[in-house]
Amino acid sequence: MTGLNKGNIKLFPDNKGWNACKRNAVKKAIALGTAFTLLTASCISCSPFNVEETSSNMQILEPEPAENLIRVGFSQLGSESKWRRANSISIKDALTVDNGFFLQFNNARQTQENQIKAIRGFISQQVDYIAFCPVTEDGWDTVLREAKDADIPVIIVDRQVSADSSLYTTWIGENMRQEGENAGIWLSKKLEELGKSHDKINIIELLGTRGSSSQIGRSIGFDTVCDKHQNWVLLDRDDGDFTTAKGQEIMSGFLEKYDDIDVVVCQNDDMAIGAVQAMQDAGIDLYSDEKPIIISFDASRQGLEMVMQGIIDVDVECNPASGPQLSEVIHEMEQGNQVAKAYFMNEEVFTRDNASRFVDDRSY
Repeated sequence: MTGLNKGNIKLFPDNKGWNACKRNAVKKAIALGTAFTLLTASCISCSPFNVEETSSNMQILEPEPAENLIRVGFSQLGSESKWRRANSISIKDALTVDNGFFLQFNNARQTQENQIKAIRGFISQQVDYIAFCPVTEDGWDTVLREAKDADIPVIIVDRQVSADSSLYTTWIGENMRQEGENAGIWLSKKLEELGKSHDKINIIELLGTRGSSSQIGRSIGFDTVCDKHQNWVLLDRDDGDFTTAKGQEIMSGFLEKYDDIDVVVCQNDDMAIGAVQAMQDAGIDLYSDEKPIIISFDASRQGLEMVMQGIIDVDVECNPASGPQLSEVIHEMEQGNQVAKAYFMNEEVFTRDNASRFVDDRSY
């Protein structure tokens, strides 16, 4: 089956008759020595063909690859930001037919209910591996136990879960707490450079999705440094849901409520962009030395461009390219090798001094 494309493969909506249809299709392919033949319309709901999910229908794209590929069910939490879309692309680019995979990709659209439904669908389809980026930390024990009972290894990607660690095989992602600490350490050094180490520093925070490991980790990490400085005052924090629109809304409210904000901490670039728009609307000169210090996370192309312009003062990287690591871990497991319980992505801290060296390499 060398002529297969690398299309996006979505979760099949109806598993009834899946195995029977699949076996029949494979027999036909072997007998004919060609690609799988198109099944009749009555079997579309259990089609072994790769499908692309749209808002209105399911479109057949291509035949399913041979059965000797590693079948991976992956549930992405959503597509709320450029970072998330880059993470999805990394997964899809790594788990291709050419690399030995048959990927079933699901977009949970920001709800845990959708993710749990998708994972149970993967279990019923008896995939070889399940991987997912959890929308929140809590509430996974039951479905993870179901996967373990089905003897399907589970790999957590990006965000973490608070479930019993024996219920999943490994985790691949970013050190969110260290990212938060890195932001606080940078701020401490920056204030020292400005001669403001002992000044009262008023801080506001735009948080990501409440209860997600990225929100929790970055908050804990930054608070760890903040607690060491009695002159740092956290005026307020609110949920921006990692989106530009919500970030702009929350920042507009902060600007109406407080007239002396020294530092704005945004837990991703999309919210930082929204916060910048709100500050512009409020008449703040973003190129003035009197503007608030802006701290962001992700280090997307647009984020780094704003760092180069001097609008965002520091951008702490959150590396979305976890696909190759996921592929490597699965191949190791296929060979019967022991894998680590956790794999951390390499991450940098970007300021005006180094952002220009990396911005052209950004795919998100």
